Amino acid sequence: MEQLRTIGRELAMGSQGGWGQSKEFLDLVKSIGEARSKAEEDRIIARELEHLKRRLADPDVPRRKMKELLLRLVYAEMLGHDASFGHIHAVKMTHDESLPLKRTGYLAVALFLDERHDLVILVVNTIQKDLRSDNYLVVCAALTAACRLIGEEAIPAVLPQVVELLAHPKEAVRKKAVMALHRFYQRSPSSVSHLVSNFRKRLCDNDPGVMGATLCPLYDLILEEPNSYKDLVVSFVNILKQVAERRLPTSYDYHQMPAPFIQIKLLKILAVLGSGDKQASGHMYTVLGDIFRKGDTASNIGNAILYECICCISSIFPNPKMLEAAAETTSKFLKSDSHNLKYMGIDALGRLIKINPDIAEEHQLAVIDCLEDPDDTLKRKTFELLYKMTKSTNIEVIVDRMIEYMINITDHHYKTEIASRCVELAEQFAPSNQWFIQTMNKVFEHAGDLVNIRVAHNLMRLIAEGFGVEDEGADSQLRSSAVDSYLRIVGEPKLPSSFLQIICWVLGEYGTADGKYSASYIIGKLCDVAEAHLTDDTVKAYAISAILKIFAFEISVGRKIDMLPECQTLVDELSASHSTDLQQRAYELQALLGLDKRAVESVMPADASCVMSVGSYRSHEQQEASAHTLRFEAYEMPKPSLALATSQVSMSTPPTDLVPVPDPGYHKEDHQTSRSQPSGDAISGEFGVKLRLDGVQKKWGRPTYSSSTPSSSASSQQATNGASHSDGGGLTSSQARESSYGSKRQQGTEISAEKQRLAASLFGSAAAKADRKAQASRKASKESASADKATVSSAAPQPIKEQVIPAAPPPDLLDLGDEPVSSSPPSADPFSQLEGLLGPASATPVVSGALATSTSKAPDLMSIFSDDVPTGATSESSDPALGDVNLMSSLKGATAAAAKKGPSLQDALQKDATARQVGVTPTGNNPNLFKDLLG
Repeated sequence: MEQLRTIGRELAMGSQGGWGQSKEFLDLVKSIGEARSKAEEDRIIARELEHLKRRLADPDVPRRKMKELLLRLVYAEMLGHDASFGHIHAVKMTHDESLPLKRTGYLAVALFLDERHDLVILVVNTIQKDLRSDNYLVVCAALTAACRLIGEEAIPAVLPQVVELLAHPKEAVRKKAVMALHRFYQRSPSSVSHLVSNFRKRLCDNDPGVMGATLCPLYDLILEEPNSYKDLVVSFVNILKQVAERRLPTSYDYHQMPAPFIQIKLLKILAVLGSGDKQASGHMYTVLGDIFRKGDTASNIGNAILYECICCISSIFPNPKMLEAAAETTSKFLKSDSHNLKYMGIDALGRLIKINPDIAEEHQLAVIDCLEDPDDTLKRKTFELLYKMTKSTNIEVIVDRMIEYMINITDHHYKTEIASRCVELAEQFAPSNQWFIQTMNKVFEHAGDLVNIRVAHNLMRLIAEGFGVEDEGADSQLRSSAVDSYLRIVGEPKLPSSFLQIICWVLGEYGTADGKYSASYIIGKLCDVAEAHLTDDTVKAYAISAILKIFAFEISVGRKIDMLPECQTLVDELSASHSTDLQQRAYELQALLGLDKRAVESVMPADASCVMSVGSYRSHEQQEASAHTLRFEAYEMPKPSLALATSQVSMSTPPTDLVPVPDPGYHKEDHQTSRSQPSGDAISGEFGVKLRLDGVQKKWGRPTYSSSTPSSSASSQQATNGASHSDGGGLTSSQARESSYGSKRQQGTEISAEKQRLAASLFGSAAAKADRKAQASRKASKESASADKATVSSAAPQPIKEQVIPAAPPPDLLDLGDEPVSSSPPSADPFSQLEGLLGPASATPVVSGALATSTSKAPDLMSIFSDDVPTGATSESSDPALGDVNLMSSLKGATAAAAKKGPSLQDALQKDATARQVGVTPTGNNPNLFKDLLG
């Protein structure tokens, strides 16, 4: 309101300065500013509108006076009053040839009308004519009006002219043409989809203003399809580098920062293009580091650029140096006394912990201070951070803080959000049954009916289905603890309706299941609930249904139960109720009481979701009788396919086989939190192997991706993102920043023990981690020292003793150099088959040579198929192992020749041995044995 009055006052003063002659406008603004109430202001505006209606109806009003009347009309409409009678006069003024009057007409039309107004059709023709004007000011006014008034149907009428203006010699026209095309794309993407290349061209415009205007449509296009604009990463980085180095004119500076809004838009674009792309992100690290070094934290715009840099770094492929710089900047934000900077620091910290959760531990005290800050906005942002940091070790502290905050706030919308988050965290990380039930009770008790009804249904389903594993004992304990807690709460006043529905349902299903409470006691409690909420038909319906279940259970197990007087009174009351639903439930209860045991079991059989265990009292014939009812158990697991069986066989092969391992991928930020690493269930499903979970503590809800300790989560996140972090350097820098923060905030005073306990509960003890690391390092050093001593002692000279060397097994000629899997001798000796063909004199040297070389050097299989072996090599220079392999190849060639020509195989082998003694090595795969010797 104050801004509107200031605008009107300036317009009135300007009218006195030359372009307006009347003092009436100034009197109007002055009287509105001095109004003591909204009613008085409305009377002044109504009187002014009556005056303007009479003046505008006069045909002899001068054009300059008409301009002032339109401005006063705009001022009245901006204050919320109807001035539709003057809209047509604004449309007429757009046709005026005078530039000031035309621009005033376009201004009034843009404020009065929108794209759906009936008078817009009268302006489209004027816009088309003015887009062809020689005066660039007229063209700019028409483009500004086109952004506001041209709808999807009218875009084809002006689109060709707007595209031609992209090449206008005036930079102001080109800039507004880009803005008009962007507006057309927002309203109808299909109308300008063929003109997207024009935005690429304008990115190289000589004028920085045109280039900056082009970044806005490009950002929208990149959000839709990032892969199509990966080739522009280098261009964007170069532009950002030039802007950061102050190569733009000083007219683009704002608070001594070079073109800060262009920098922010470029950082947003780079964050999208670099998400999950290591190569594209590699081009950005240098310029981001320069911005961090040159960042100015003394001004708000400088802090805005640094914050946008942190957002960019948290989105692109991670780099250790960039993460360290972002953590330092975040630390500066958190140390500031400004609540706005603290808010930015908390938000930035929430982004960084998705990549490295250990960063949060460096700012424990700062987060706790924000959690206890009286600023409600900062406190809410801190709760969002804690929500992202929640794991099984700090779930109790965080949820208790959330519930405490939920009790003290009055904002129903945010109260609902806090309640839903508490429920979600409790389902995922609940440490015990008792804690889960107590937490849900607190949420429903204090959030009231603001909790979504689906949360109540989910709670009932969780209690019915249990843990989802074959552990009936744990499920029974859960339901028993729920019954105990609800019996204590049921007598409290002002319980919400959804909570009472849960109480009645649980008491009806499991109130008498474990035999701890009698049926009469539970029925009495349910009757008290129904009597205390006479106006809530839903609660009464749940109560009477719970009573019916208890009677059915007692009858089915053969126990007789008498109708309590208060229960009979309730049934009589509901039988005469105006609600047909309540009447039906009451009559069903009365009819059930007259049935026998077998009829009750047929009417109300127990299903798989309500494990009240009536079936434990049934015989085999009774189970067959109820087999035709609806089945609620889960479907069987699909049988593993052939591919899974093959993968299992491949996993059981010896460790010498190679198994392809996919490279770790880097996922985008959408999500959610540190969930990029696949869970154990997903891995086991992929390879067909089920994890062994014996002895592992069970958790509520779906399996989460958060690790139990910060160190393990950090390591898994680092493995996922492919970034390596130095533990030692990070610990030193974190300790330095933490000590500096403590010295500044506490100013030499001791930190309270309560804050220390809260920090240890939320983040874990960093000192304990350091102690564990030191102990591990000392243990490793002791082990290495003992190993060195053992090595020295083994290297000392020992007295020579006569040793019996066992006979080595014959070498396997097909050995590829891998370590043998078993030490047992081979089942067949390849040389024993040759002893009958070769004489002892010729066979022994070959075998002994093979034994001498098999222990020193592995055979070179690639040289077997090489034709470059020198023919004049002697037996001393040739490789004996190669000779052994060539022996087998010669054996194959000789066998083939014997089969065709008929010579003796023994003669062929004898000739081959003679050739090797002379010094000739056959060169081919199936060699002619004497070709190299005789030429």
